[in-house]
Amino acid sequence: MSQRGTLFIVAAPSGAGKSSLVNAVLARMPGIALSISYTSRAPRPGERHAQHYHFISVEEFQRMIAAGEFFEHALVHGDYKGTARQSVEPQLAAGQDVLLEIDWQGARQVRAAMPEAMSVFILPPSREALEARMRARGQDSEEVIVRRLAAAREEMSHYAEFDYVIVNEDFETAVTEMQAVFLSSRLRQPAQSERHAALIAGLLAR
Repeated sequence: MSQRGTLFIVAAPSGAGKSSLVNAVLARMPGIALSISYTSRAPRPGERHAQHYHFISVEEFQRMIAAGEFFEHALVHGDYKGTARQSVEPQLAAGQDVLLEIDWQGARQVRAAMPEAMSVFILPPSREALEARMRARGQDSEEVIVRRLAAAREEMSHYAEFDYVIVNEDFETAVTEMQAVFLSSRLRQPAQSERHAALIAGLLAR
């Protein structure tokens, strides 16, 4: 039987650079599968179905909720977002590490169901930098930006619920720090004891 995989949770306010950090870490650390979330919102320019999100209708999302198909889900900025069970549970059982890019509400649900999950919260270096990053994307209207800035403070107030906090001021430093978090979790004693059971048994044999 293979060792169960580790579930990593990464959350951040909109504009903190979460997706860029996650993509950079995944490119440098093999063996971690990114779970693609479902959302009821329309795609933004450049976003592709099944690559950035699974884009589905509100009705389909609600059907999946009623059928118990979500590992976690939440209503975020007026749109549904969630992670399908099929995207997480079979992979973990097969020994595959899985990473979830979700918001604090989803992270709270996941930790309640799976307390052993490792969670990371990304903070921007300042509120001014957060606003500048939102505007630099050029994807949202002024009304949406104002709403997201207002929501960001509420989102950031939940940082203390996470195991690790990374300030994304210098991108390369933040990438290195996230890699360190993921690597350290793989070296925890319970995981290493299972992974190297035969070695340890041999070393301790009389």
